[in-house]
Amino acid sequence: MRNASRAGGTIVFFGNGGSAADAQHLAAELTVRYVRDRRPIAALALTTDTSALTAIGNDLGFDRLFARQVEAVCRKGDICIGISTSGRSENVVQGLIAARALGCIAAGLLGGDGGRMAELCDLALIVPSTVTARIQEMHILLGQMLCGALEQTLGLV
Repeated sequence: MRNASRAGGTIVFFGNGGSAADAQHLAAELTVRYVRDRRPIAALALTTDTSALTAIGNDLGFDRLFARQVEAVCRKGDICIGISTSGRSENVVQGLIAARALGCIAAGLLGGDGGRMAELCDLALIVPSTVTARIQEMHILLGQMLCGALEQTLGLV
Protein backbone atom coordinates (compact mmCIF):
# COMPACT_ATOMS: atom_id res chain seq x y z
CA MET A 1 0.00 0.00 0.00
CA ARG A 2 2.88 2.34 0.80
CA ASN A 3 4.65 1.67 -2.49
CA ALA A 4 1.46 2.00 -4.52
CA SER A 5 0.59 5.26 -2.81
CA ARG A 6 4.07 6.72 -3.27
CA ALA A 7 3.98 5.75 -6.96
CA GLY A 8 0.68 7.56 -7.49
CA GLY A 9 -1.42 4.40 -7.49
CA THR A 10 -4.83 3.77 -6.05
CA ILE A 11 -6.04 1.43 -3.32
CA VAL A 12 -9.32 -0.12 -4.43
CA PHE A 13 -11.75 -1.96 -2.12
CA PHE A 14 -14.77 -4.12 -2.97
CA GLY A 15 -17.15 -6.60 -1.36
CA ASN A 16 -20.83 -7.42 -0.86
CA GLY A 17 -23.26 -6.50 1.93
CA GLY A 18 -21.41 -5.70 5.15
CA SER A 19 -18.14 -6.09 3.25
CA ALA A 20 -19.33 -3.39 0.83
CA ALA A 21 -19.86 -1.11 3.81
CA ASP A 22 -16.35 -1.93 5.05
CA ALA A 23 -14.97 -1.15 1.57
CA GLN A 24 -16.62 2.28 1.64
CA HIS A 25 -15.52 2.95 5.21
CA LEU A 26 -11.86 2.10 4.56
CA ALA A 27 -11.69 4.04 1.29
CA ALA A 28 -13.08 7.09 3.12
CA GLU A 29 -10.49 6.74 5.91
CA LEU A 30 -7.75 7.00 3.28
CA THR A 31 -9.20 9.73 1.07
CA VAL A 32 -10.29 11.95 3.97
CA ARG A 33 -8.26 11.19 7.09
CA TYR A 34 -7.74 8.51 9.66
CA VAL A 35 -5.86 10.06 12.60
CA ARG A 36 -5.43 13.70 11.60
CA ASP A 37 -5.64 16.07 8.67
CA ARG A 38 -3.16 15.17 5.96
CA ARG A 39 -2.91 14.93 2.20
CA PRO A 40 -5.41 12.49 0.70
CA ILE A 41 -4.41 8.93 -0.14
CA ALA A 42 -5.96 7.75 -3.42
CA ALA A 43 -8.56 5.13 -2.52
CA LEU A 44 -11.82 3.99 -4.04
CA ALA A 45 -14.70 1.67 -3.12
CA LEU A 46 -16.26 -0.05 -6.12
CA THR A 47 -19.52 -0.38 -4.21
CA THR A 48 -20.82 3.18 -4.40
CA ASP A 49 -21.84 3.92 -8.01
CA THR A 50 -25.43 2.68 -8.26
CA SER A 51 -25.62 3.38 -11.99
CA ALA A 52 -22.54 1.26 -12.69
CA LEU A 53 -23.65 -1.47 -10.29
CA THR A 54 -27.10 -1.81 -11.81
CA ALA A 55 -25.92 -1.51 -15.42
CA ILE A 56 -23.20 -4.12 -14.95
CA GLY A 57 -25.56 -6.43 -13.06
CA ASN A 58 -28.22 -6.10 -15.75
CA ASP A 59 -26.05 -6.09 -18.88
CA LEU A 60 -23.08 -8.28 -17.94
CA GLY A 61 -24.28 -10.21 -14.90
CA PHE A 62 -23.72 -9.83 -11.17
CA ASP A 63 -20.57 -11.98 -11.30
CA ARG A 64 -18.87 -9.26 -13.42
CA LEU A 65 -19.79 -6.45 -11.01
CA PHE A 66 -16.29 -5.76 -9.71
CA ALA A 67 -14.21 -7.15 -12.58
CA ARG A 68 -15.68 -4.65 -15.03
CA GLN A 69 -14.96 -1.73 -12.72
CA VAL A 70 -11.42 -2.98 -12.00
CA GLU A 71 -10.81 -3.19 -15.75
CA ALA A 72 -12.05 0.39 -16.14
CA VAL A 73 -10.22 2.18 -13.33
CA CYS A 74 -7.21 0.13 -12.19
CA ARG A 75 -3.67 0.24 -13.49
CA LYS A 76 -0.59 -1.89 -12.95
CA GLY A 77 0.73 -1.43 -9.42
CA ASP A 78 -2.61 -0.47 -7.87
CA ILE A 79 -3.79 -2.46 -4.84
CA CYS A 80 -7.13 -4.25 -5.16
CA ILE A 81 -8.54 -5.50 -1.87
CA GLY A 82 -11.44 -7.92 -2.05
CA ILE A 83 -13.41 -8.35 1.17
CA SER A 84 -15.43 -11.51 1.77
CA THR A 85 -16.47 -13.35 4.92
CA SER A 86 -16.49 -16.66 3.01
CA GLY A 87 -13.77 -16.07 0.41
CA ARG A 88 -16.17 -17.51 -2.15
CA SER A 89 -18.17 -14.54 -3.46
CA GLU A 90 -17.96 -14.99 -7.23
CA ASN A 91 -18.05 -11.30 -8.09
CA VAL A 92 -15.20 -10.62 -5.65
CA VAL A 93 -13.28 -13.61 -7.05
CA GLN A 94 -13.72 -12.23 -10.58
CA GLY A 95 -12.60 -8.78 -9.42
CA LEU A 96 -9.35 -10.25 -8.08
CA ILE A 97 -8.80 -12.22 -11.28
CA ALA A 98 -9.22 -9.00 -13.29
CA ALA A 99 -6.83 -7.19 -10.94
CA ARG A 100 -4.12 -9.80 -11.39
CA ALA A 101 -4.55 -9.74 -15.18
CA LEU A 102 -3.84 -5.98 -15.11
CA GLY A 103 -0.74 -6.35 -12.94
CA CYS A 104 -2.38 -5.02 -9.80
CA ILE A 105 -1.56 -6.43 -6.39
CA ALA A 106 -4.49 -8.59 -5.30
CA ALA A 107 -5.20 -8.69 -1.58
CA GLY A 108 -8.03 -9.97 0.56
CA LEU A 109 -9.73 -9.63 3.90
CA LEU A 110 -11.26 -13.08 4.19
CA GLY A 111 -12.93 -15.43 6.63
CA GLY A 112 -13.14 -19.15 7.29
CA ASP A 113 -10.41 -20.96 5.36
CA GLY A 114 -10.09 -18.12 2.85
CA GLY A 115 -12.06 -19.97 0.20
CA ARG A 116 -11.17 -19.64 -3.47
CA MET A 117 -10.02 -16.07 -2.95
CA ALA A 118 -7.05 -17.10 -0.80
CA GLU A 119 -5.27 -18.64 -3.78
CA LEU A 120 -5.87 -15.50 -5.88
CA CYS A 121 -4.40 -13.09 -3.34
CA ASP A 122 -0.81 -11.93 -3.20
CA LEU A 123 -1.62 -11.18 0.44
CA ALA A 124 -4.60 -12.49 2.38
CA LEU A 125 -5.58 -11.69 5.94
CA ILE A 126 -7.87 -14.57 6.94
CA VAL A 127 -10.04 -14.51 10.06
CA PRO A 128 -10.31 -18.21 11.03
CA SER A 129 -13.99 -18.22 11.95
CA THR A 130 -17.26 -19.26 10.34
CA VAL A 131 -19.30 -16.70 12.29
CA THR A 132 -20.02 -13.81 9.93
CA ALA A 133 -20.37 -11.22 12.70
CA ARG A 134 -16.98 -12.10 14.23
CA ILE A 135 -15.31 -12.04 10.79
CA GLN A 136 -16.78 -8.63 10.00
CA GLU A 137 -15.69 -7.26 13.36
CA MET A 138 -12.14 -8.40 12.68
CA HIS A 139 -12.18 -7.13 9.08
CA ILE A 140 -12.93 -3.57 10.16
CA LEU A 141 -10.33 -3.80 12.94
CA LEU A 142 -7.70 -5.09 10.50
CA GLY A 143 -8.71 -2.47 7.95
CA GLN A 144 -8.41 0.32 10.51
CA MET A 145 -5.00 -1.00 11.53
CA LEU A 146 -3.89 -0.99 7.87
CA CYS A 147 -5.04 2.63 7.49
CA GLY A 148 -3.10 3.66 10.59
CA ALA A 149 0.01 1.77 9.51
CA LEU A 150 -0.15 3.34 6.05
CA GLU A 151 -0.36 6.84 7.49
CA GLN A 152 2.64 6.10 9.71
CA THR A 153 4.79 4.57 6.96
CA LEU A 154 4.04 7.52 4.68
CA GLY A 155 5.05 9.87 7.50
CA LEU A 156 1.63 11.50 7.59
CA VAL A 157 1.01 11.29 11.36
